Parts: sequence; C-alpha cells; structure tokens
Amino acid sequence: MPLTIEKFSFGVGDRFAHQGKAQLAAIIKAAEQGVEIVPVWNKSNREHQTIGSEINSCRAAADAAVMDLGWNKSHYVDADHINLKIVDPFLDNSDFYTIDVADAIGTPADEAEIHAFIDSIPDLIGSLSIPGIPEPLEMTRASIEATAKQYLNAVKLAGEIYRYIASKNGEGNFVTEVSMDETDSPQTPPELLVILAAIAREGIPVQTIAPKFTGRFNKGVDYVGDVAQFEKEFEDDLAVIAFAVEKYGLPANLKLSVHSGSDKFSIYGPIRRALAKTGAGLHIKTAGTTWLEELIGLAEADGAGLELAKEVYAKAFENSEALCAPYATVIDIDPAQLPLPDEVSQWNASQYVSALRHDPNHPEFNSSFRQLLHVGYKIAAKMGDRYLNMLDQCEESISRNVTENLYERHLKPLFLN
Repeated sequence: MPLTIEKFSFGVGDRFAHQGKAQLAAIIKAAEQGVEIVPVWNKSNREHQTIGSEINSCRAAADAAVMDLGWNKSHYVDADHINLKIVDPFLDNSDFYTIDVADAIGTPADEAEIHAFIDSIPDLIGSLSIPGIPEPLEMTRASIEATAKQYLNAVKLAGEIYRYIASKNGEGNFVTEVSMDETDSPQTPPELLVILAAIAREGIPVQTIAPKFTGRFNKGVDYVGDVAQFEKEFEDDLAVIAFAVEKYGLPANLKLSVHSGSDKFSIYGPIRRALAKTGAGLHIKTAGTTWLEELIGLAEADGAGLELAKEVYAKAFENSEALCAPYATVIDIDPAQLPLPDEVSQWNASQYVSALRHDPNHPEFNSSFRQLLHVGYKIAAKMGDRYLNMLDQCEESISRNVTENLYERHLKPLFLN
C-alpha cells in the first residue's frame, strides 16, 4: 500500500530540535478532543545550514518525541523546500518531500510541448461548471496557454525531482507535496486547475499542493489582506482540487497546503468553515513560531533566561539588515517601531513577553519586534551550547508555552472551535 497522509496534517518546525515533545503534546490534546491531526516535522536545508545542524537531527528529535509520549499514530518528517541540488542528504531520513520549483516558475516552456499539453486537455476549453463554484470558469485556449507558459516548466521539474526521489526510496514510500507559492501573483482557480492537469500528466502522485493565495503571509504574524476574498478563493480552490481528482485520477486525498500558516488567526475561521462545508483535508505549516515560544519561555523564566532573551534581541537589532535580507518578501518591519536594545535591557519579564507574544489585542504587542526576532534565530545558533543549555534550564516554562501556543492559538481555532 502506498504511504497515504491523513486528512489533517500539521507542519511543526523546531529550529533547535528541543521542542518535539511539547509540540506533540498539543497534537495529543487535540486527539483527546476527538480530532485526529498528524504531525509533520519540517526543517529546510537553509535552516540546517544557518544553525549548523545535521540533516538527520530532525528525524531523531521527532522519533524521540513519539517514543517518549507513546504516540501510536502516524508522524512524518518533511524535507522542506528541496530541489535536485540539495535532496540527497534528506533521502535517508524523510518520508514527506516539499518539492520547491520556484526557480522554474515563469521560465518559458517549449512551444511544441505547450501545444501538446493543451491538446491533451480539450475539455477545459470553454465554459466549465465545477461543483462548489457558483459561476462557470471561462477558459480559452489562449488563457490556458498563458498559464502553461508560466507553470509548465515548473511542473516538469517537479516531475523530475519526484522521479529521482522515487528511484532512490521507491514509489509509494513517501508523501509528495508540490509547492507553487514562491511566485509574485496568486494563482486563480482556473490556473490551479491547469497546474493540476499538468501535474497529473507528469505522473506525480501529489498529495498536497501549496498554491500562492491572495494577500500577504508574513512570517509569524497575522494574515494581511481581504479575508472575504481569501475565503472565496480558498473554497474555490477546494472545489477545483475535488474536480481535478475525479477528472485526472490524482490521489483521492489530495489537499491544500498553506505555507507560512503560523499565526494567520484572521483566516483560521474561514479555513475551518470551508473544511466543515466540504469535508476536505488540510496541511498547514507553522514552522517558525516554536522558536519564538522558546524566547517567550526564556523570558518568563526570568533571571538568566530573560537576560539571554534580551541579548538575542540586542544582537538581532545590530544585525537586522543581514537577518532580514533573505526574508524580505515575507516580513514587514517598521524600523521606527523597533525598541532600542538599551530600552529592552531595562524590561522585566512581563514587558518582554507582552511585546513578543502574538496577542494583537494586547497594548504592548509589537509586530515589528516579533518579526525581527522571528528571523533572528541565527543569533541563538551562534551562541551554541550556551543557548541550548539555557533551553534545558528553562524547559518547564518553554514547553508550557510551546504546547499552549500550538493548541490554543492554532489547533483549536482551525479544527476544534
């Protein structure tokens, strides 16, 4: 039997591989309330390089958490945002692959291939009625050709990467996600349908698809955009997926994946309603917030923990330009809102926690402070054992915050409320 991911899966990240049990504890709390969600530990090659961690450390931490807490359901380890250049070290320890083809999006495909592809999907040309979408999709040969020019090469590359992984690990032994979110413009439902047709033609058994949605998905803070527009787009995408599964024989469990889904509180309600209405599944990634909960836990522990958290901010402030550069398209930091390190050095634990914890209604919450620290994990990495030892010393307050954050602010509003 091919490896088939469950209906609801939750991408948890752990920069320093210390919070596996605390994350899994939140998943267990949801299971106790009758909702089965499987954890997917994800850590990208960039994060491994930044921290200096071994690729297999993610698998080791995930497996240890599962054993320690007696979790007897599925769990996965995601080779996050991989391509052919970097996939090899992940092959021995991953069973979920997020295939990233961002660099190929927009590269011109061969004209003959484009026309052959369009000729293979003649039923999409015209006025297309899709159950769940009130108005028919109007698709012309020219509009399909424009989509193919933008995405066909990317899908072909995804196929090449998939087949390489399959040649090493065997078909059916891993979960495949195709990531299409690293592009400037969101895909419309007709574009997503064409992309899925191309994926089917390429023979990729895709189980999750990560399109780019309308609005901004900044790191670690709430969604920025028209929530009503997102809700319609999300529901339309679910309808397109269901249609494509039936029409093209894609895996029956194919579901949407929301990248940078952490703390997108304003769209959790629309997502939950759409899932309840349609019975669809969901994969959502919340990688970076665990690191922020570590800082919150350090600050709450007071004493040396708080002082280390302050030091992380001071050095992040000093190196903000370099830290922010790789994330420029997914953060919005107002330098004028960043407190000076000298000011932060005088804060008590409550002030630090209030500025960092993502409670938009709290008068002291500071979105810019939070986003800078979100991308500042490299500072902690450079501290080496000094940081890791402090995590152990402050384990109680950190694990409590990690579990509460995932369960109360993410799992409950998405799946339980």
